[in-house]
Amino acid sequence: MFEFDQAQVPPPRERAAILHADLDSFYASVEQRDTPHLRGQPVIVGGGVVLAASYEAKAYGVRTPMNARQALRLCPHAIVVPPRMKAYSQASREVFEIFRDTTPEVESISIDEAFLDVSGLHRISGAPVDIAATLRARVRAEVGLPISVGVARSKFLAKVASAVSKPDGLLLVAPDAELEFLHPLPVERLWGVGEVTARTLREHGITRIGQLADTDPTDLCGLLGRAAGRHLHALAWARDPRRVDTGRRRRSIGAQRALGTRSRTPDEIEAYLHGLADRLGHRLRAARRICRTVILRLRFADFGRATRSHTLAAATDDGRAILGAARTLLATAQPLIDERGLTLIGLALTNLQNTDPRQLMLPLDTRPDTTLDATLDALRDRFGAGTVTRAALLGRGEGLSVPLLPD
Repeated sequence: MFEFDQAQVPPPRERAAILHADLDSFYASVEQRDTPHLRGQPVIVGGGVVLAASYEAKAYGVRTPMNARQALRLCPHAIVVPPRMKAYSQASREVFEIFRDTTPEVESISIDEAFLDVSGLHRISGAPVDIAATLRARVRAEVGLPISVGVARSKFLAKVASAVSKPDGLLLVAPDAELEFLHPLPVERLWGVGEVTARTLREHGITRIGQLADTDPTDLCGLLGRAAGRHLHALAWARDPRRVDTGRRRRSIGAQRALGTRSRTPDEIEAYLHGLADRLGHRLRAARRICRTVILRLRFADFGRATRSHTLAAATDDGRAILGAARTLLATAQPLIDERGLTLIGLALTNLQNTDPRQLMLPLDTRPDTTLDATLDALRDRFGAGTVTRAALLGRGEGLSVPLLPD
């Protein structure tokens, strides 16, 4: 969530020139593109958990990250396909090449969506809505995927517009029609309104963005907290001063492993944790980043969730330090796991910094490149992620590694 000082808000743009481009049901669309008999069929990507669903499957209520058995109860004739992460990564790279060929002002959000600022291209490429139409046509022709694009004066409105235009649509929110477009929409369309906040608002009779906009900001702050109240009230009046940020780096990295409903022993759970720590450590070092905080995320058999975090004394990319913190967090959560069962374990590294400005710690000797971390990283880079693994993971696999944009 963000908050801004009204006194520092720049004047609004005169032209709707920010694009939010979002690939439709990305994984499922790649599968339908590459396998003709899947086109027009309800497709579910994943095994125990739904990673993606085609719009044909979504029409039956299938959503991510739904349990696969629940999804098949909703849509018994769905076709389940295993994920192909390399194919998704390649498709993403091809789409982002088109983004960057359209404008240098691209802010990547994930592998399947980005903001583009085309405000300086009016004389070269035409009106922003025409640029968006050309972009959609190129993605369809050159990559073979459907993409929805919203065009507006702000990032928030552009993102809402792309969501409203799905699937495979284009929607322009004209500057003089912003509130007319925004206010009839449900409050869930606002950034920062999740299930809990939406329930709170609905309990007080606020179901539409226009109703929230008409609510006294002081009342909203009392209802949701000062930061959330001010944030949502500003968005309800289409106030979002943020610019497209081309230099933003990832603030955290994470990975998770679905365990299914079968009971797992503490040794099994720890083995999966080791695999997650190894994977994240490799990604951290490849991006030349260091982390300060390790977060453990758990989902229990009763669908409840829990989060535990530990902040290190100094930022690091050392695999042993990361794993040590993760094991400590797991040990503290073990009583809860024993009581409630475990269906998913996740690990995240946050408070990321660039490696170069790191404050040196005593002793001042630099870490040699012959450490175990460096050796294992070199092997994985050359031969693939599964080339070397911990003995405890033999026969269990390392789990899915979700493709990410370069950091």
